[in-house]
Amino acid sequence: MNDARSLYSGKRVFITGHTGFKGAWLSLWLTRLGASVHGFSLPPPTEPSIYARANLQPLLAGETIGDLRDPQALQRSVRAAAPDLVFHLAAQALVRRSYEVPEETFAVNVMGTAHLLDAVRDLAKPCAVICVTSDKCYANQEQVWGYREQDSMGGADPYSASKGAAELVIAAYRHSYFNPAALSHHGVQIASARAGNVIGGGDWARDRIVVDMVAALLKGAPVPVRNPHAVRPWQHVLDPLSGYLDLGARMLAAPDPAWCRAWNFGPLPGAELTVAQLVECSIAVWGSGSWADVGTPDQPYEAGSLRLCIDQARCQLGWTPLWDDRMAIRKTVAWYKRVLCGGDSVRSACDDDITAFGKDQQAHLQAASAFCASAAVGRANDAN
Repeated sequence: MNDARSLYSGKRVFITGHTGFKGAWLSLWLTRLGASVHGFSLPPPTEPSIYARANLQPLLAGETIGDLRDPQALQRSVRAAAPDLVFHLAAQALVRRSYEVPEETFAVNVMGTAHLLDAVRDLAKPCAVICVTSDKCYANQEQVWGYREQDSMGGADPYSASKGAAELVIAAYRHSYFNPAALSHHGVQIASARAGNVIGGGDWARDRIVVDMVAALLKGAPVPVRNPHAVRPWQHVLDPLSGYLDLGARMLAAPDPAWCRAWNFGPLPGAELTVAQLVECSIAVWGSGSWADVGTPDQPYEAGSLRLCIDQARCQLGWTPLWDDRMAIRKTVAWYKRVLCGGDSVRSACDDDITAFGKDQQAHLQAASAFCASAAVGRANDAN
C-alpha cells in the first residue's frame, strides 16, 4: 500500500480531533504524504500536548477550534474544507473520565458522530469517511479469542457503551443515507475503524498507563498500576494509523462497497500483554524503576481481557501490524527519553519515528514480494 498512499498527495483531508494524541500523529503523517489537511477539534486536551509541541498548526491548510456538540460549526467547517476524505477521531477518549462525565461522553461520542455524518450529508459531494471508534465497542464477554467485526456492540461502562452506540449510529447512517448498494449514485463511502490500546510518544492524557509510567520513572517513584492482570491489544500508534491510511487509500483509489464496513486494526494474535508485562518491559527498556499495584476494590470497572481479530484487514486490505509489542515499547520509551531527558524537539522525534516506520514497511514489502516470487518459482518447478 505504499504506492497507494501516494494518492494522498493533493487530496483534501478533514480530521476531527487533530489536536489530540492520535489525531496529531495522523495529521503529521498526512502532511508528509502531501495531503491538504483541515482540522476540527477542541483546544489541545492536555498541557503539554503533541499538537503544540510539534508546532502542527502551520502545517495545516485549515483549522477550526470547535466542538462536535455544535452541529452548525461542524457543518460550516466541513463545507469549507470540501474534503475528499474524512477521518473522524474526535472523542471523549478516557474510560475513567466517562464515569465522571457520562452525559458529556455520550453527547460527544454518539451525537458528535451523528453531527459529523449529518455534515457529510449536507456536503452533497462524493467523499470517503472513516469513523474511528474503539476496541471497547464490543459487548465484552471476557473471552480469550479476538472479537470480530460482526460481534455484538455493548459496554458495561459509559465510555465503552458510547463507542458501541457510535458504531450503531454509523451503521444506521450507512444503511439509510449512504447505502453501499447505491454507491454509484451518492458517491459516499462510510467505514468505521476499531483499534487496540495504542502507545507512543506524545501522549500526556490523564489516567493512561504510559503517561503515569513515564511521570513516575522521571521522579524515581514506583509506577502506579491499577489493573496489573488486565490484558490489552497494545500497539504503537503508527500501526493502527497505517491501517486507517491503507483503508483510506483503497477508498480513494477505487470506491467500492467492500470498503464500507467496520474494520479491526490490532496486534497479531497472541501478541497481547497484561498491563504488568507492559510496565515491566518498559522499565527494562528505561533502565531502572519499579511498579506497585495500587488497585482498590472500589475502583471503576474496566474489562479484564480484550483482544481483536484482525483477519478481515489482513485478508481484504493486505494490512498487517508492523511493530510488535516489544518494538512498540522500545519506540515509545525511546521517544520520551529523547524528548524529556535529551531535549530533542517533539517534531523531530515524531518525524524520525514516521520515517523509521516507513523504511520498515518498505523492507517488509520487499521481503514479502521476494517470498511470493520464490514460492511462484517453486510451484512452477513442481509443475514441470
